Amino acid sequence: MQQITEIQYYKLEGCHYQRLKAHTRIVITGLVQGVLFRREITDIARRTGITGWVRNLPDGRVEAVAEGDKEMLDELVRFCQVGPPRAKVSGLEVEWSDFKGEFRGFKIV
Repeated sequence: MQQITEIQYYKLEGCHYQRLKAHTRIVITGLVQGVLFRREITDIARRTGITGWVRNLPDGRVEAVAEGDKEMLDELVRFCQVGPPRAKVSGLEVEWSDFKGEFRGFKIV
């Protein structure tokens, strides 16, 4: 298990709380191409401030690499477990690692 090391501190009415940042790679298996999966992932990422990319793999899976607040990435992973209405997800691989800050924006590649 990789350790998440970058922490941002926010002040909220005299209290401090932490927002962890992380990097994740998600690979989705099943009926996941041609069902707007990449577009939905991109919409979620842009709405939640996640950066990275998503693409179709030649073997029929979808792969996403993303960075941002761990809480927002967890939301993205939860979506990927189900996908858009026409998708049929049969498997999900999720790998976590330290935040790298290597992306600007989120795109379909």
